[in-house]
Amino acid sequence: MEKEHGRGRPRSEQARMAVLHAADDLLLEVGYAGMTMKNIAERARVSRQTVYRWWSTKAEILFEASAGDAAEELAVHPSDNPVDDLTAYLEALVRFLAHSPAGAAYRALIGEAQHDSAVAGLLAAKDILGESARAAVERVLRSDADSRTIDQATALLVGPTFFWILSGRDPDQLVARERAEAFLHEVHAGDIAGRA
Repeated sequence: MEKEHGRGRPRSEQARMAVLHAADDLLLEVGYAGMTMKNIAERARVSRQTVYRWWSTKAEILFEASAGDAAEELAVHPSDNPVDDLTAYLEALVRFLAHSPAGAAYRALIGEAQHDSAVAGLLAAKDILGESARAAVERVLRSDADSRTIDQATALLVGPTFFWILSGRDPDQLVARERAEAFLHEVHAGDIAGRA
């Protein structure tokens, strides 16, 4: 199967997946700083020219790998119970950030973005966590909630878990149901209560 990617000729889906998997594996083995386009190509058993034809940097490769997996790993099937929905999302978020190879790639990119504006721009162009959290939040807010309200609620939902894990705390100490209940209480009692 061939897939277009915007520049150059079509790329082989098999080669694409090999590169994405190679980047994930190398990140876990040698860390972000130890990864190079050369060793990604070698691990994927493709030429460096092939890798550079589709991606300009290792950050772009990791981002593509992370974004694709995040969409799947953070998807939550809605139920009739908002607490259950938010609990399921927060459990998925903890698994993604603390245990998933895609989450490891995302964490590496967040760290790199602190001193590399190109990586920061890459992350700003597609908000991996924000998109999934927004879907969970929209299910529990009133249908007439405006975009600003949804953005604030999304930050309120993701922020504590994101901070907890990225600051090195034990993810097993997070209780998703308690956080979901606290989120609903904060949304309904706080500044955005009039719209939630």
